Amino acid sequence: MPPRPALNPDPATRAWVPAPAPAPRLLAMRGKLLPLAGLYLVQGLPYGLQSGLLPVLLRARGLSLTRVGLAKALYAPWLFKLVWAPLVDTRGSPRAWLTLSTAALGLVCGLLASHPPATAGQAGLPVTVAGLLLLLNLAAAVQDVALDMLAVRLLEPAELGPGNTVQVVAYKLGAVLAGGGLLALVPTLSWPLLFLLLAATYWLAAALTWVAPALRQLPTPLPSEHPRHTLHLGQDLLAVPGTLWTVGFVLTYKLGEQGTSALFPLLLLDCGISTPELGLWNGVGAVACSIAGSSLGGALLARRRQPLPLLKSALQFRLGGLACQTALLFHLDSPGASLAPSTVLRGEGWATGGRSLESWALLTSALPGAALLSLCLQHFLGGLVTTTTFTLMMRCSQLAPSALQATHYSLLATLELLGKLLMGTLAGALADSLGPRLCFFVFLALSAAPMLYLGLAPNTLA
Repeated sequence: MPPRPALNPDPATRAWVPAPAPAPRLLAMRGKLLPLAGLYLVQGLPYGLQSGLLPVLLRARGLSLTRVGLAKALYAPWLFKLVWAPLVDTRGSPRAWLTLSTAALGLVCGLLASHPPATAGQAGLPVTVAGLLLLLNLAAAVQDVALDMLAVRLLEPAELGPGNTVQVVAYKLGAVLAGGGLLALVPTLSWPLLFLLLAATYWLAAALTWVAPALRQLPTPLPSEHPRHTLHLGQDLLAVPGTLWTVGFVLTYKLGEQGTSALFPLLLLDCGISTPELGLWNGVGAVACSIAGSSLGGALLARRRQPLPLLKSALQFRLGGLACQTALLFHLDSPGASLAPSTVLRGEGWATGGRSLESWALLTSALPGAALLSLCLQHFLGGLVTTTTFTLMMRCSQLAPSALQATHYSLLATLELLGKLLMGTLAGALADSLGPRLCFFVFLALSAAPMLYLGLAPNTLA
């Protein structure tokens, strides 16, 4: 029996008539967003691997916070995207660049399957593994330039909110699958099998990229539209309206948040939370909240909410959440305080010096849940802030000439990553030198600064 069409009441005749088909614009937007979602998902896998899995493995093997933070220097290729962005912008098609870079990611994962990570007693990652992870980041950075070029050219102004929601949500979903998911599977599956699964995922994504209809339809810029590669390219990029202000904002808006998100989970690990529990809450739970925040941001932007007022409200809420997390840190950092292993999932357990204190009964029973709730809250607000900021970045890049748009967006995305990478790398060293309490006060000040900077935003971005 064939399915019956959906019916709507006709106001004139009060009869039930077939509902209208989805608008062509909506169908066209879905055709753009689906391939973007798949590509951004696989792009998030390397980040999740190195931000969620490796730091916990290295810390569990006794490395200092400083050495764990310095491992993020492997993200270095992402800081040099402007070197190859003009080449991706003017040579070949987005489909070719995306296919080749995604296939290269699969090749590097296949090689990583034959090289185990650091074992107990090693000072850090083996040189071969570090080199392969560097190549993994290089391929992912090339893929990122091509994918951003595709998004900037493909999306209409009215599609920026949903498009950036798909970008951030899919990327974070890939990160949590490779971070929290791998961390939970490490005791069950071997390292080689995990990376062979990643390699197969990348090769499948490369094949689907080559045949995707949306990528076949994207026109290549005419030769006359190609940017001139001169020493004045940087000046041309900075001359785009709103660029200087946006550069300052993307460099600083994540400094405080990135520092706390890098340190707080490791401090929970030091207080006795087990690695599987931390992988579940900081990997799956927290990133799920981040995806929810990104989805909320996209929904608000799709309803014609302007990015700047939305950013102001989100940054205020984020500062309040960070203040609560700092208060929790003071309890975590008290002498002898610890979270007993394997109690967080059961909602149990604060211990002080191995003995229960009756006068602290209520407080100690609430602190583990409060610590985990603070992680989820910060990731939720961080997702909201990130989606709104990326929409603002793309709006600024669309003010550039068409032949400069991909390179312009790569500039903003590189500087956005630079701000996050800088604090993520130095957070451990700051905590070791200043102590966690003073370090978190610095993060509070860094989180308040972007709220003041928003008042200087140019009218071209409003």
